[in-house]
Amino acid sequence: MANPVEVDQKGKFNRQTNRFTIPFGNGEGELPVEAGRYRLIWAEICPWAHRAVIVRSLLGLENVISLGTVAPMRPDVPRVDWDFSLDEGGVDPVLGIQYLSEVYLKTDPEYTGRPTVPAIVDINEGKVVNNDYFRLTNYFEIDWAPFHKENAPNLYPENLREEIDALSEVIFHDVNNGVYKCGFARSQEAYEEAYDVLFARLDQLEERLATNRFLFGDYITDADVRLYTTLVRFDVAYYAAFKTNRNRIVDFPNLWGYLRDLYETPGFGDTTNFHAIKQHYHLSNHIASDDQKSLNILPKGPDTSIFNTPHNREDISGKKEKFLI
Repeated sequence: MANPVEVDQKGKFNRQTNRFTIPFGNGEGELPVEAGRYRLIWAEICPWAHRAVIVRSLLGLENVISLGTVAPMRPDVPRVDWDFSLDEGGVDPVLGIQYLSEVYLKTDPEYTGRPTVPAIVDINEGKVVNNDYFRLTNYFEIDWAPFHKENAPNLYPENLREEIDALSEVIFHDVNNGVYKCGFARSQEAYEEAYDVLFARLDQLEERLATNRFLFGDYITDADVRLYTTLVRFDVAYYAAFKTNRNRIVDFPNLWGYLRDLYETPGFGDTTNFHAIKQHYHLSNHIASDDQKSLNILPKGPDTSIFNTPHNREDISGKKEKFLI
């Protein structure tokens, strides 16, 4: 949900900035990298949080950084929040909290923004130490390297980091956040402007993927994780709920094959919950229309079994392996 301050006078959605952005590292004032110290809070519906969970899985950090999951539907309270109603007693078993806002307010009693996921919480202090979704996967890839599993993939090769960062910035503004700019627009002009930018960028990515198996060639990188989490939600949620309806992803031959290639890769599809995604975007009390909420009807389609159909993307690279080790 967008707070009123996130919509400008022209009806354009401007996402709130992250409040807790101290980096991980060994330098003074940085967050120490310690196994068992932190808990990653995510929502299965959230593309920003999903990419952190994918990278956590790919790098083998599951036993190093614990995972807490908030429910896909917003709680019925007079504020924007997330709750732990999926857990026994409606309380996170490690942090002992019912609502995500509790750790945000414990960290900063004057915090007035939306409590967002992903959030890295210091378990001992019960405080949010980082909610910088834009940099979090990079911290996992670089600073948490001492805890990577054996033969963990190199998702952020040093020789490509500048190019990956540049493309990720474009993908964020035009695609990741672009669908929200459509869905949260409060004027026809703002909606159409975001819509045109979104599909112009998807057309360019479709062309790029005609000759590249992944965004940077033969191997999956951090940029692919970032694009995946929007593409996988597109047809089941954004196409209808956010009115991003020029094309579905299944209508783009290269993007659709690319999406299936990623979905069928461990760490991607097995962390994707289509039912939760549909619940949130179609029934949530801050996105669905009044008519949808009153009817409380969850769309039956689309058929997500097609995500497991052959894609033949390996023919482009000539390689079966997808990761640079």
